[in-house]
Amino acid sequence: MECVEITVEEEQRDESTQELLQHLPTEIGMGGNLLYLYQGFWCPQVSIKGMMLFQQHFKAQETDLILASIPKSGTTWLKALIYTIVNRSHHSLEKSPLLTNGPHGVVPFLEFDISSKNQFLEQDKLPEPRIFGTHSPYTALPCSVKDSAAKIVYVCRNPLDMFISYWKFSVNIPKENEKHLSLGDAFDKFCQGLHGYGPFWDHLLGYWKASLERPDKVLFLKYEDIKKNNVPSIKKLATFLGLPFSVEEEKQGLIEETSRLCSVESMKNHEATMTGTGPLGIPASAFLRKGKVGDSLNYLTPSMVSRVENLIQEKLQDSGLCFCLSSTFQNSA
Repeated sequence: MECVEITVEEEQRDESTQELLQHLPTEIGMGGNLLYLYQGFWCPQVSIKGMMLFQQHFKAQETDLILASIPKSGTTWLKALIYTIVNRSHHSLEKSPLLTNGPHGVVPFLEFDISSKNQFLEQDKLPEPRIFGTHSPYTALPCSVKDSAAKIVYVCRNPLDMFISYWKFSVNIPKENEKHLSLGDAFDKFCQGLHGYGPFWDHLLGYWKASLERPDKVLFLKYEDIKKNNVPSIKKLATFLGLPFSVEEEKQGLIEETSRLCSVESMKNHEATMTGTGPLGIPASAFLRKGKVGDSLNYLTPSMVSRVENLIQEKLQDSGLCFCLSSTFQNSA
C-alpha cells in the first residue's frame, strides 16, 4: 500500500470526516466497540479521527523515536523503558517524571493524545529526541515517518496472551453504548481479525517486513524475549536508539535499575498508576494487569490454542516470523 496523505483543509475536516465515516464498513469488535474498516485495518471509533489527523498533520523529525504496537502487547512497559533510556542523563531514576506522570503521560499516543492540527504543530517545539506511541499499522503511517530517519521500535506479544489481556482490559472498562462480549464471542471476533488495528497478523507482518528491509530504522521485539532476556534486551534497545549504555553505567548496575523501575510490579506502585489517568481518561491502573507470559493458560482451552496456532501458521507462513503457542501453553502449566 502506498503512502496516503489526507489533504482536507482544517475547517472542512469534521464535515469531511463524518461523510467519509458514513461510507466505511463497520463491525462490532472483540471489545464490544464499533470498528471502522479504514485503509485495510479495523480502526476503533474512539481513535479514527485522531488517526486521520496523525496522517494529515504529523511531520516526523529525523531524531524522532516511535514505539509501535497492537494494543495490549507490552506498550506501557516499552514506553517506560524507552523514556527512561533516553532521559537517563537528564533525571536520576529516583526523580524520574515517569513516577508522577506515568508512561502514557511522558510518551503520548499520536492517535489519542494529540487531537488537533494546532496540537500537532505544538509538538514541533518539543526537545529532541521526541518520543511517541502509536497503534497504527505500518502501512498507515504518514509518509514523513516512513521516509525519514525516525526510528521505530515495534513490540509484539504471543497472540494468546495479547488476546486475554485485551479482553480483560475491555471487560474492566465501563461502557455506555457498548456491551461486553463473552470470552467465547470475543475469541471468535479475535480470530476474524475484528479488534482494534487488526487483523493482528497483518499488523505483525507490516512491521516485521519493514524491520527486515531496514533494520537500522525498525527494531522488531517480542514481549516474551524481553521478559526472558531482560538485561540483554534493554542493552539492545538502547544501542538501537543510539544511546548505548557505557561500560561505567553497566558496572554501576544502571541497566538492572532501569529494568526494576520499569517493571510491571514496580509501575503498579508508582504514584501515576495509583492515582492518575491514561489515554481517553481511563484509570492508569487499568493499563497494568499481570504482565505474565502464558497467563492465557488460565482462560483458554487447548482447542482455542490450536485454532490460533493454525491461524498463525497460515497467515505467517514463509515470513520467517513465528510463535510457539503450544509450547508456551504447555511450559506455563
